[in-house]
Amino acid sequence: MAAASPKHDVFQAIADPTRRSLLQLLIDQEMPVTVISRHYPMSRTAVSKHLRILAEAGLVKERKVGRETRYKLQLEPLQELKQWLSYYERFWDNKMTALANFVENDDESDQ
Repeated sequence: MAAASPKHDVFQAIADPTRRSLLQLLIDQEMPVTVISRHYPMSRTAVSKHLRILAEAGLVKERKVGRETRYKLQLEPLQELKQWLSYYERFWDNKMTALANFVENDDESDQ
């Protein structure tokens, strides 16, 4: 049986700068929404909505501790991004190498 797909696409989830910032904030430690929301000039409800989107994309994991919900970064979904970006990294590396070769050859022909 295939695993259920995330409700939100990883690419859509990280399209928002606030959500990217939330991922950076959670990189070192799990935090409750009350602590997370202190880092942003928006309501706790707004921060919770962003966290929910990240959770639905599988980028953060929610854990109930008593009455509070704690959030922790999940690195696995970022592998999809890394693979996608590595293709374009190779593309740009090839383009830059070709440009450098062109410039070097042009400089040599001018001499």
